[in-house]
Amino acid sequence: MSNDQHTADAAPRLRLSDPTVRTFVQLLTNVLFVGVINYTVWFAVTFFVFLQTRSVFATGVIAGLFLVAMVATGVWFGSLVDHHRKKTVMQASALVSLTFYAVCLVMYLVTPAEEWTNPGSVRLWVLVVLLMCGVIAGNLRSIALPTVVTALFDETLRDRANGLVGTVLGISFLVTSVISGLLVAFDGMRTCLILALVILAAALVHLHFVKVPESLSHAAAEGEPRKVDLRGTMKVVGKIPGMWALIAFTALNNLLGGGFMALMDAYGLSMMSVQAWGFVWGALSALMIVSGLLIARTGLGSNPVRTILLVNLALWAVTIVFPMQASVVWLVAGLAAYMVAMPYVEASEQTVLQKVVPYERQGRVFGFAQSLEQAASPLTAFLISPLTQFFFIPFMRDGGTGARWIGDWFGTGDARGIALVFVLIAVLGLALTVYALSSKYYRLLSRRYKEAPGDVPEGTTPDETPDVAAEPARPGTV
Repeated sequence: MSNDQHTADAAPRLRLSDPTVRTFVQLLTNVLFVGVINYTVWFAVTFFVFLQTRSVFATGVIAGLFLVAMVATGVWFGSLVDHHRKKTVMQASALVSLTFYAVCLVMYLVTPAEEWTNPGSVRLWVLVVLLMCGVIAGNLRSIALPTVVTALFDETLRDRANGLVGTVLGISFLVTSVISGLLVAFDGMRTCLILALVILAAALVHLHFVKVPESLSHAAAEGEPRKVDLRGTMKVVGKIPGMWALIAFTALNNLLGGGFMALMDAYGLSMMSVQAWGFVWGALSALMIVSGLLIARTGLGSNPVRTILLVNLALWAVTIVFPMQASVVWLVAGLAAYMVAMPYVEASEQTVLQKVVPYERQGRVFGFAQSLEQAASPLTAFLISPLTQFFFIPFMRDGGTGARWIGDWFGTGDARGIALVFVLIAVLGLALTVYALSSKYYRLLSRRYKEAPGDVPEGTTPDETPDVAAEPARPGTV
């Protein structure tokens, strides 16, 4: 047997025969079902509002409200994750979502249908905000999950576990995209909310019977005062060379990505029906599943920091190309590249933070990083939708200045105005990533990642985890 083959056989794997892995799979399954229904609700209300009002501005405001809520709650949620048991946090998250959805269902049933067609309706926006609160409560789980990975697995296995998290995210997108479009087209928001109540109740019962290992049986910051401690969290981030730069890069990247979040549904729905758009997202989301499983199999390489930047480089390059023509094929190809790449970016950032941040602070650092990284997106979402609606769309209509300047090859019409915004955003994103890849901060954080010791949380015996990781793969491994 060659040395390369021997190395491949001896590579750390996640064995389904291991009790810790089985517990992780149960938690992932629970997160999967709750995540699917939460984002089904959010996709559905976005589709519902656009189809009822036909307002790009309204969908942009919805995206902006969602991102503002994520920014406002990230640090607080991170503190809750550190100061309470992970299982308790997950249970509380599902219970809060269940309560908000129950209120929304009653409100939806007693409101006259014509109220939903007016983008200025108070009842419409009250419904949107209440649904958003239910979805945002589920964000507690997304902050808790990477800290669960840290607690359960040795550093040699975390990137692979993060790959499985990406697989769950892919499955969520697949199921969410298909059923949200179908539910809205068939029955508005009613069946969607009823389904949400049933699934969340089942998830609460299932999680009650999941037995967690010793490493998750107590709070990560047990014994510390139960406070957010923003100053202490910032101090931890400041001590990690290059970490502020990574957060700043992701925030600027999200500033640009916020434009896509605000406009992508309107762009896709301008070319196809809501049912077809849902099926397109569902089919493409299968690529996220493949990508996540590939990460679980092969890992992220020796330097996840480099992986983040190289994948972003490829993404922005593709994004310059796909809006160039008003083509469903080009759109689907661009989104396919995004779906393949996204799990690599997410898993890489989680893997870096899991190694360089102390375990007892990870919830707060994940929440703090999420808040800062997402802080720029609401600004884009709020600005880009009216800018597109009132400038770029008229700019690219027949007889518009842009249509005359650019020429017939780009096309004219409302959708081409949105496409022009996509191209401009992608050019800026490509320039940002090229700069980041050549900066000293990239080298500093890469060096820190390589030199940082693997953090083994209390309750996990250092001698045990490498034995699990080092055994050659057997049938039934991931």
